[in-house]
Amino acid sequence: MENSSNTALKKIEDLKKEIRILKEENTKTKRNLMWKLRKLEKDKVLIENEKIRLDREVKSLRGEVERFRSPPLVIATITEVLEDGRIAVKSSTGPHFVIGYSRFLDEDLLEPGARVALNQQTFSIVDVLPSEKDPIVTGMEVDEKPDVSYEKIGGLTEQVLEVKETVELPLKKPELFENIGIEPPKGVLLYGPPGTGKTLLGKAVAHETNATFIKIVASEFVKKYIGEGARLVRGVFELAKEKAPSIIFIDEIDAIAAKRLKSSTSGDREVQRTLMQLLAEMDGFEARGNVGIVAATNRPDILDPALLRPGRFDRFIEVPIPNEEGRLEILKIHTKTMSLDDDVDKELIASITEGASGADVKAICTEAGMFAIREEREIVTMNDFMDAVDKIVGMESEEEFKKESGVMFG
Repeated sequence: MENSSNTALKKIEDLKKEIRILKEENTKTKRNLMWKLRKLEKDKVLIENEKIRLDREVKSLRGEVERFRSPPLVIATITEVLEDGRIAVKSSTGPHFVIGYSRFLDEDLLEPGARVALNQQTFSIVDVLPSEKDPIVTGMEVDEKPDVSYEKIGGLTEQVLEVKETVELPLKKPELFENIGIEPPKGVLLYGPPGTGKTLLGKAVAHETNATFIKIVASEFVKKYIGEGARLVRGVFELAKEKAPSIIFIDEIDAIAAKRLKSSTSGDREVQRTLMQLLAEMDGFEARGNVGIVAATNRPDILDPALLRPGRFDRFIEVPIPNEEGRLEILKIHTKTMSLDDDVDKELIASITEGASGADVKAICTEAGMFAIREEREIVTMNDFMDAVDKIVGMESEEEFKKESGVMFG
């Protein structure tokens, strides 16, 4: 009896132990399942996000494919805006059309001369294109506001006054000319020896008028192929109109504006075509608006008479070699920021530099500073200036002597 009771108790203990083991295994399994469930939920979120990203990419690629499938547009130029809301255009293929335009376009941009894109099937205007400009034009020197003021120009008081009257007043106070009833002058020709401050005058007037300063050397208009020079001239004036008020400064204008001769080569004829395009832009059928032209040359005697007539260049301003008083003013400007010794006599330097241009005076100041740097000094002395004068003015005198005496040097 006792043995059977012990056996029953043992079986009960075994059952309890087995149940406990099963419960522990069940708990572990449940934990594993919960961990796998959470992992699957995270994977589900990641997959859903990836699906959204892929859907967006597919949509973008489909849009790109549709854009490639869309037919190319025809380029045209507006010739006239009609009263009934339609527009007359000349397409790049040749024919003229009277067409409508998309109501989503800005009507202010639809004006004669504007470049537009036409749908190939309906020939309606779907977009307004920027004006066509040569890459050289967009890469030329365009200074929104030069930092050269009239105070940085010495010895040119009369010339500054004339430039102010001719270029600055029409841009800043156009009502003065309207009240008098005359058209303001549009062009100024600066002529004189090299280094006398012609470019500085152009930059200074652009600074004072807050105008965009577009500088180009006339030789850049001379191109290899026929018509390229004229196209570049048109591009310069279009750029100036877009950035108006603006000032076009053409340096060394004699490179394309020399007198036209009866006998000429094909290269000369192409330069003459460029000149004729320049003449048309300066005094053509289209108004230039707030675009002033300032040109500079060292050889006014060889310029074509058609360029010099009133209406193109209304003012001729000579920029001469500065006198002693002018050289002193220039010297003060360029030594303003220099560390000078007390013995530096600016009046003496100005008196012994007879015949020196403004550029020569600046070179003398720079050279004097270089002499001081060479000896590792922080102050420029009078001896430095005397050595600089000997080097700069003496070198020019020697070259002039060789030129006059016919000495050839290699």
